[in-house]
Amino acid sequence: MVEPDALRVVRDAYDTVAPEYARLFRDELSRRPLDRAMLGVFAEAVRQGGDGGADGNGDGRGGQVADLGCGPGHITAHLRELGLSVFGVDTSSVMVELARGTHPGLRFEVGSMGALDIADGALAGVLSRWSIIHTPPREVPGVLAEFHRVLAPGGHLLIGFWGADDPSRPTEAFDHAVTEAHRWSPDHLALLLREVGLDEVARMTREPQPADRRQFQEIHLLARKAPAEG
Repeated sequence: MVEPDALRVVRDAYDTVAPEYARLFRDELSRRPLDRAMLGVFAEAVRQGGDGGADGNGDGRGGQVADLGCGPGHITAHLRELGLSVFGVDTSSVMVELARGTHPGLRFEVGSMGALDIADGALAGVLSRWSIIHTPPREVPGVLAEFHRVLAPGGHLLIGFWGADDPSRPTEAFDHAVTEAHRWSPDHLALLLREVGLDEVARMTREPQPADRRQFQEIHLLARKAPAEG
């Protein structure tokens, strides 16, 4: 479980910047074709694979998806447009309030990635898009284990983060505009995923572009929980 003090710092920081954050990122996907492509791959994987989750139909289609660290809900809404049954969770109550106001047809909840109020095996998919970067690195394995717990057999996880420059170092701290954050070695994070039972399926690396605010690699890892035997 993520330490209460770390959660409080992140929650308070994002409560403060929520309206500006929502304004800045409202149309971000229109400028990011590779992100849209990876989200499309994730949506297709969720529809085709797994056991459907607790609310699914048992053939890998129709299960629910959680957007964890959903912020103002713009990515949650995009996943809904891709045909997924999706809801959002964020630690910031102000973010959740903004998401509910902007996307009244979708469900948003306040919660913690490290202690989700979601039943075991209930989800066909989990999206964690730049939502682990503020988690203390020693707590990330527990968060990944929580992702595994709530996924149905065969369910998929898409996790996005900034890559560390030095591949020999698992993480690198940096000064994020909102609060302290960490970049990750993609190989190390993939190892942590395997250790909790999530096997890497695909990886996309986007090199920094001149217009990017931060000159870091952007990594998307698609992983899968093992299907049920038989």
